[in-house]
Amino acid sequence: MRISRSFGKTLREAPAEAETISHQLLVRAGFIQQLAAGLYQFLPLGWRSQRKIAEIIRQEMDAAGALEVNMPVVQPRELWEQSGRADTFFPPLATFEDRRNRKLILAPTHEEAVTTMVKANISSYRDLPVNLYQIQTKFRDETRPRAGLLRTREFMMKDAYSFDADEEALDLSYIAMVEAYKKIFARCGLDVTMVDADSGGIGGKDSQEFVLLAENGEDVVLLCDHGDYGANVEKAEFVKKPNPPEEPLEIEEIATPGVTTIEELAESLGIPTNKTAKAVFYTVDGDVVIVTIRGDLDVNEAKLRNLLGGIEPRFSTAEEVAKSGLVAGSASAVGLDHIRSIVDDSITLGANLVAGANKEGYHLKNVNFPRDFKADIVADIATARPGDTCPIDGGRLEARRGIEVGHVFKLGTGYSESLDAKFLDAQGESHPIIMGCYGIGVSRLLGAIVEAYHDERGMILPKAIAPYAVYLASLNVDDDEVVSKADQLYEDLTAAGVEVLYDDRDEKPGVKFNDADLIGLPLRVVVSRRGLGNGEIELKGRTEEKASYVAVGDAVSAIQDRLE
Repeated sequence: MRISRSFGKTLREAPAEAETISHQLLVRAGFIQQLAAGLYQFLPLGWRSQRKIAEIIRQEMDAAGALEVNMPVVQPRELWEQSGRADTFFPPLATFEDRRNRKLILAPTHEEAVTTMVKANISSYRDLPVNLYQIQTKFRDETRPRAGLLRTREFMMKDAYSFDADEEALDLSYIAMVEAYKKIFARCGLDVTMVDADSGGIGGKDSQEFVLLAENGEDVVLLCDHGDYGANVEKAEFVKKPNPPEEPLEIEEIATPGVTTIEELAESLGIPTNKTAKAVFYTVDGDVVIVTIRGDLDVNEAKLRNLLGGIEPRFSTAEEVAKSGLVAGSASAVGLDHIRSIVDDSITLGANLVAGANKEGYHLKNVNFPRDFKADIVADIATARPGDTCPIDGGRLEARRGIEVGHVFKLGTGYSESLDAKFLDAQGESHPIIMGCYGIGVSRLLGAIVEAYHDERGMILPKAIAPYAVYLASLNVDDDEVVSKADQLYEDLTAAGVEVLYDDRDEKPGVKFNDADLIGLPLRVVVSRRGLGNGEIELKGRTEEKASYVAVGDAVSAIQDRLE
């Protein structure tokens, strides 16, 4: 492609709203252009890279036995009402009505749609297993889109769905997708880490993320320093240290005027925070729920959401707390039989805690569970932190920032049961189909690659996903010989199957070299009056400090060798 006939311009400065390096460089290099918050248009260079990433994914999915399909972005809302996700998916579904007043949504994912497709085409165990995938547009109405392609509202995704007759078959489908993902990321030049993850709005019993570790990643993962465990902070488990054993003592009310926080309480009584019980109020489906956790820990809202069946909890307002008869700063679950109570299992790891007395300015000493208060649910809802003990081998958890580039889920039968997708076994008995789900953000992957490969001059794109392999620059465009040789080299390389971006503009050498570095193609080739005077053409890899030279007659073969 001749740049003079291409479309899009490079920019010397990044737009003010571009925070991450990938956002800055992709805009400056003319790969993407913002249409509105979280909505990006791909220009020719960016779209070529996007298509190459999609083709790598397509090849590996096909090789793993998956079959490509295509499903609508627009879906009937009633389908999501059947699955139970219409009002619980987060961020909330983008909903609209057509001319016949039917409610439709812009799909953030396609579990419901693909389940109906399989329901219509699978009837017997002989039809299983099957794995269907698509590379399709998604829309999620993010509350705060940011970081360019890393967090958008509309994006391209590869989503795949496996359908099996039993759990053992699901395990095999899951493993096949994990191996395909590893090959995809390796071909894109990424070294990713696989960690346990929260299933979020997709659901399912197990899920894992593929994370590119990066300093400016929006996700936090906790990795064991022994290398045996890794998890997203929303999912991470850890070993909670028990308090020293004590005999339960009689409960005692004490005055604590002006004390409203755990830190103030511990300081005023001269005790560690792990000897206190913290009460946190959430509103769930309009009702206030009291959550009790040991004072040295924090509530993990992702774990709490999963415990609540996917319903998004929010902090209760002061009015909601007061209306429920609770006293903020001096509350506890003691004596509260009219409010749903959830207890973190840390409360069971010790005795004689200090908790609120449900009376302003007072607390209770020697509170013990379950003697003094009830729990509707006891579970792990605590947030793991750096330095906590690894649940696998006793090592220490270390925090790293990362970018999620892929996610795999074991969905089970939730969707097939709600949408009545069943099969008959060999004995003629009906069973819900067991499902898995596997996603890669295709457009996000381009942003992640740039986050991994760049320097102060611009992008450094791996050959597999670069829009072109060679940046051919013709200098001295007023010299007929230079132009003729550059044109001929462009034609010869193209005929040899080498993808070339030919900078034939009437621009200064510095402009062309800066654009070559900014766009970040693997190899820069320069045809100049000076080089031709020596019978040579200049070659320079994107990461090389110095150029090398080859004879004009050997240029095509030398370039092919370098690209290999």
